[in-house]
Amino acid sequence: MAPGQAADGLTIGLDIGTSGAKGLLVDPTGSVVAEAGVEYPLLTPRPGWTEQDPEAWWQATLTILRRLAETAPRPPLALGLTGQMHGATFVDADGAAIRPALLWNDQRTGAECDRITDLLGAARLRAITGNPALTGFQAPKILWLRAHEPEAYARIARVLLPKDFIRHRLTGVAATDPSDAAGTLLLDLAARDWAPEILDALAIPRDWLPRVCEGPEITGRLSGAAAAATGLPEGLPVVAGGGDNAAAAVGSGVVREGRGLVSIGTSGVVFVHTDRPTVDPSGALHAFCHAVPGGYHLMGVVLSAGGALRWYRDVIGADTADGEDPYDAIQRTAAAAPAGCDGAVFLPYLAGERTPHMDPDARAAWVGLTLAHGRAHMARAVLEGVAFALRQSLERIAALGIPVDGLNAVGGGVRGDLWRAIIAAALDQPLQRLSAEQGPAYGAALLAAVGAGVHADVVAAADACVRPAGPAERPDTALRAAMDPAYRAFARLYPALRAARG
Repeated sequence: MAPGQAADGLTIGLDIGTSGAKGLLVDPTGSVVAEAGVEYPLLTPRPGWTEQDPEAWWQATLTILRRLAETAPRPPLALGLTGQMHGATFVDADGAAIRPALLWNDQRTGAECDRITDLLGAARLRAITGNPALTGFQAPKILWLRAHEPEAYARIARVLLPKDFIRHRLTGVAATDPSDAAGTLLLDLAARDWAPEILDALAIPRDWLPRVCEGPEITGRLSGAAAAATGLPEGLPVVAGGGDNAAAAVGSGVVREGRGLVSIGTSGVVFVHTDRPTVDPSGALHAFCHAVPGGYHLMGVVLSAGGALRWYRDVIGADTADGEDPYDAIQRTAAAAPAGCDGAVFLPYLAGERTPHMDPDARAAWVGLTLAHGRAHMARAVLEGVAFALRQSLERIAALGIPVDGLNAVGGGVRGDLWRAIIAAALDQPLQRLSAEQGPAYGAALLAAVGAGVHADVVAAADACVRPAGPAERPDTALRAAMDPAYRAFARLYPALRAARG
């Protein structure tokens, strides 16, 4: 690197998401110089199946990188990759996708998950990988292809995660990182490399899988053909990057032991960094590697968080004033109800539930409604119900001995004052909003900056670039006490309703 390059060096973060791809050009202070995005379709050939054409990712990548190259005031120093986790991209010997990729939310592999559990045993599988066999993960997708599309299976030369398919096209190198690889069900969590015992049990060839490199590590360089197609410099370093949740955590400053993140998008996530691999014996929490070298994280997932509020908006409706955002209107309505909603409780299981129940058949409900309840109670119960579901995840993390010292808060749900206060009280943690929320692509750009030598390590990059937006939301002890009876009822309701459905 030439003298002075690091001081003003730009890096790119590229996120291969589910609904589209996003790219950012970031300077050493963390300011976003330019951004670009491209949407692409989700394919649903059958109920419960979700696929995407990897060529759509590639065309989106070319468009985004060309736009960033045209905008950049000087050539970037490195590119970092992130993207949707768990997807299986089957690649032939020429580097072409054999068929559409099977995505993280594809549900066709229930029988294969049972097969994996039978072959390895549930406890042994969790001990190695940190997770149970879930339909979203990559390993059961490989077994599904073997059983149902043998001609396609016979052509496999590589099995790549979505962002790593793009890396392969950009550089010709097959590589990944531990945080994304941890979501395949093929990684030894403690060793941060592929697990021979699992590969042997499932008869998956090791040479199908990419090399595992730490998040800021340079994995390859932009080929001449990719440089010509994007306008970026030939030989541009491409770092390993991270899975979308881990990259988002890096971009949110969650890079030290005990720091955590609560995210309210369509789903809700509680993510806590830890310096050691820790596995939930029940499998209700995800245990993954972090994109921070040597780091790990535990993660609880609530499938309908912001999605529950969107459902309320669409089905129940919002009493909006002129020009008022409907979500602001719902929270204004909810503020008229008391904490605890006079006994009304909402279970937010509109799409089943992940943590802690791991039950795709879980169902949502309002319970405890009387003639005295109105729309305000129902709206507030939705806000509290999501907060209670997040609390169950955080309590499981704490029960494993993981310290939690404050949570950074991101996503549309934490922008509303009422919901943010409810979540802070329910979790009994201060919530710190950030001055900029750019998601996984931002974290990928910071990892690239470390790989390029702009910052000494990931912690230094986060310290230099991630800034708070005002004071933290402190938990209100009186509000928590007022909600506690409703939380205790909430915790009893799922087992009762599950028993009732048989």
